[in-house]
Amino acid sequence: MSRVVSIYLPDLPTDRIRRDDPSIPPEQAIAVIAKSGPKRWVSAADAAAKKAGVHVGMPAAKAQALFRGLMLVDADAAADAAALERITLWALTQYSPIVAVDGTDGIVMDTEGADHLQGGELPMVTKIANQFLAKKLTARVAVADTWGAAHACARAITRETVIVPIGETIRAVERLPISLLRLPTKIIGDLRTLGFQSIGELANTPRAPLTLRFGPELGRRLDQIFGRVSEPIDPIRADELVEVTRSFAEPIGAAETIDKYVGRLVVQLIDELQKKGVGVRRADLIVDKVDNTRQAIRAGTVKPSRDIAWLTKLFRDRTEKIEPGFGIERLTLVAIIAEPLEELQKSSSLVEEEVTDVSPLIDIYGNRGHRVYRLAPLASDVPERSVQRISAVAEPVEVSWVHHWRRPVRLLERPEVIDVIALMPDHPPVAVTWRGKRRKVKRADGPERIFGEWWRRDSEMEAVRDYFVVEDDSGERLWVFRSGDGVDPETGSHRWFCHGIFA
Repeated sequence: MSRVVSIYLPDLPTDRIRRDDPSIPPEQAIAVIAKSGPKRWVSAADAAAKKAGVHVGMPAAKAQALFRGLMLVDADAAADAAALERITLWALTQYSPIVAVDGTDGIVMDTEGADHLQGGELPMVTKIANQFLAKKLTARVAVADTWGAAHACARAITRETVIVPIGETIRAVERLPISLLRLPTKIIGDLRTLGFQSIGELANTPRAPLTLRFGPELGRRLDQIFGRVSEPIDPIRADELVEVTRSFAEPIGAAETIDKYVGRLVVQLIDELQKKGVGVRRADLIVDKVDNTRQAIRAGTVKPSRDIAWLTKLFRDRTEKIEPGFGIERLTLVAIIAEPLEELQKSSSLVEEEVTDVSPLIDIYGNRGHRVYRLAPLASDVPERSVQRISAVAEPVEVSWVHHWRRPVRLLERPEVIDVIALMPDHPPVAVTWRGKRRKVKRADGPERIFGEWWRRDSEMEAVRDYFVVEDDSGERLWVFRSGDGVDPETGSHRWFCHGIFA
């Protein structure tokens, strides 16, 4: 069962301003000012401004008087809308084939076709929130059975994520304010005048009098939020995206018929891509059904491709997931990511050894939801920063690791705290307790001092680590370090950690 994810961007105007002007200090408070005739008021405020007491709707003069260091910026609805569209197009390439703009401050997407996110809903929403945070965007992420419920819950929460269990929509939204029903402002105001405050109160009121007074929109929104009627999401499309469509006068549903038309769409798509001189990296098959619902299938390749047979196979291997229901009325194939593709002359085996192309195998694993990558060196003295993930078919990286000191074959995902008996500041441990097991150290080598990267963070200006290779009485060798130089507390906490295991 597909679910709906709503991503609410409460601070989009101020986040956009910071992204557009990186010179603005992080501690600078920002308020966005909207105008209506002679009136000027706060339409958005960042966390620092809100902490000082500035809130949306406050007169601009009062906000400026309240906080002298406040930076006032005129609202730019067009720039905010353009930024939201760019973010939505980025989300389309990252998460799901069905992604759309949700109002002026959010994104909505259907998890249908997002197989790579199906490791569980909690990891999914956590990953989304973290990726938006990495892009310096404040996000609230909600998952629910319907678009309306996800939209309302994302805007009602104060934490980063919320998951509404399957079938629990009514309990989740009945106490939420009616302003989250996506109704026109005038209808909301009139409903409040009548005494309605929550969605549950409205839902428990006889429908006929409300429809007579406010029209069918109110009942439609209630039915949508509770899942009584479907609300398909129209995916966002950029002008440069290559898209081919086939509509059917009579709905289709047989598996062999679906495969036949998918093959024809692939031929049409490749023809259009060839005209542009590009190859497809990721393509989405959107299935529109007669009951006003959609399904989606996403297939990707590790490198640009215009191989008709291979792309057809990638989609036909997955069309068995399509549930035609009462029938399919339209199939759409979209090249979501396309990259330049140059035809290369195949070398002769008489001249040089032919290299086996493993990209089809990588494609198969990738389309099953697995991440396939290579590890490559990265210029950094800090061990956990000296490794990067690169594409499985990327060109060789010229940087190499420095081998002045021995390195473990297995580096732990993150250093683990250990209990150590050692003389400060330069002596190696004589006993180590790690994961509940006490180990007596027979041999040790070190210290190897690694300094913090002060250009990354101010907190690493004086930070150091002293690494030791220790071997216990069973012959197991560990890579441990002390945070700090053992003398000055400014250099670290002087706690000990295990960071790796030698063969």
